[in-house]
Amino acid sequence: MTGYPSEPRIYFDHNASAPLRDEAREAMIAALEAGANPSSVHAEGRAGRRLIEDAREEVAALVGATPAEVVFTSGASEANNWVMAAGWQRIHVYGFEHESVLAPIRASGAEIEELPVERDGAADLGEFARRVLSAETLPPRTLLTLQMANSETGVVQDVAAAASFAREQGIAVHTDAVQAAGRLAVDFHDLNVDYLTISSHKLGGPMGVGALVIRDGLMVPSLIKGGGQERRRRAGTENVAAIAGFGAAARVARGEVADMTGLGQLRDRLAAGIADIVPDAVVIAGQSERLANTLSVALPGELAETSVIKLDLAGIAVSAGSACSSGKVGASHVLAAMGVDERLARSTIRLSLGWSTSVDDVEAFLERLARLRATGSRRVA
Repeated sequence: MTGYPSEPRIYFDHNASAPLRDEAREAMIAALEAGANPSSVHAEGRAGRRLIEDAREEVAALVGATPAEVVFTSGASEANNWVMAAGWQRIHVYGFEHESVLAPIRASGAEIEELPVERDGAADLGEFARRVLSAETLPPRTLLTLQMANSETGVVQDVAAAASFAREQGIAVHTDAVQAAGRLAVDFHDLNVDYLTISSHKLGGPMGVGALVIRDGLMVPSLIKGGGQERRRRAGTENVAAIAGFGAAARVARGEVADMTGLGQLRDRLAAGIADIVPDAVVIAGQSERLANTLSVALPGELAETSVIKLDLAGIAVSAGSACSSGKVGASHVLAAMGVDERLARSTIRLSLGWSTSVDDVEAFLERLARLRATGSRRVA
């Protein structure tokens, strides 16, 4: 590994957090300098309020919502928890959802209907329909939650089709669009969902801020009480600087959505190069519709944790799954839900690209991976 410290680091973990964009940083600095409480009625307070509302318009535009439907939160985890804590009697959910959806569902007290996942990572929508139509009765407070795209595999789900059926049956629909926003065209109204979750730092905005989009006319019990902020939907003085950065990142990301071809070509070059270096490598869900930036690949014979550490020492940042679930022992719950063999799953790493990724990054990654593989690997026990 001699020489690695002198080589530039390569960041392939955008699905965990994208590097902060210059536009977001500049917006945050300007907002910090303004420094007034946006609930105050004086000129300084009104200036802070304007920053928030400008950002709200940008975030709404990114996901095809109206500004009034966007509620700022501390992040996507809070937004997901908020929806799951809304007093549902039954929740339909797939096992590939993010833990910030699964954990609050388990704590909600609702009847949980876990639905099967196809081996290609797609939600089994047919089984969802069969269970709904065969049920003697549906509780009046029933929810379907279905992510738009998976953080580990990149597999994209047909949320619009699921929502169309669900709402015909009187079922409310939530989608976690954290990984999709800024990478796919997202239109809240065309999706026909009731709730949509989005995060700032996946777009190149700051951490610690996100949003829950709530369909106009719906009331959701406040998760955080004690003030009239966010139209009395979420109490607490808003984080003006973070929200301003979020808005700036959303504006730039919206301009990038139309052409993800280049990013997809970089991902495919990575996949092809890895296959040349590791002939028995397996791309997870390689035939499925996936985000252009995401590559989940198993390197048989080496534990994912070992690969992540070796690559880090070689100046490359990748992950073994969702960063929010790091430190857990055993295979990814996403891959388990897909029925991926556990030994293969335990060797799977995720490479996620983004706005800062270059062709040179891809070629340097492949060069360093080849060096690492030449030194041998630890076999999976």
